[in-house]
Amino acid sequence: MEDQIVRMVCRIIVPFIQVFGMFIIIFGHLSPGGGFAGGAIAGASMVLFALSFNLEEGSKKLKEETASALESGGALVFAFMGLIAVLLGGNYLTNLAAGFPAGTAGDLLSGGAIPVITLGLGIKVTSSIITLFYHLIGGEEAEEHGNSGESTG
Repeated sequence: MEDQIVRMVCRIIVPFIQVFGMFIIIFGHLSPGGGFAGGAIAGASMVLFALSFNLEEGSKKLKEETASALESGGALVFAFMGLIAVLLGGNYLTNLAAGFPAGTAGDLLSGGAIPVITLGLGIKVTSSIITLFYHLIGGEEAEEHGNSGESTG
């Protein structure tokens, strides 16, 4: 079913949803929000786009392989920041006690390692939602076409 009104509204609103999601991720250490909330918003915008158009159009914007690579990259950023804290003599994911510069309170770069950790988490959550959606909708489409994934040999 092709609904032109839904598609037009989606084209208009999805970029704003994505910018809002990135804003929540970037400013998450200064205000309510953070990596998980912003990642969920950004990931939901891609799901909205794919549902408004179709899976093929949605996967043109962000391929499943790219989403999977971003998912791994976000987890690696998170883990790497924790290991840096250990190498600096603190506990895993220790922030200021490990020696990360604090900056001026209230500024964007005032959280030490927290903004980088939040960014990694936001990337991970966004790509996880997209990857999960691709897997769920892909399995549904395979069942509709008679390919339930079972071998007939």
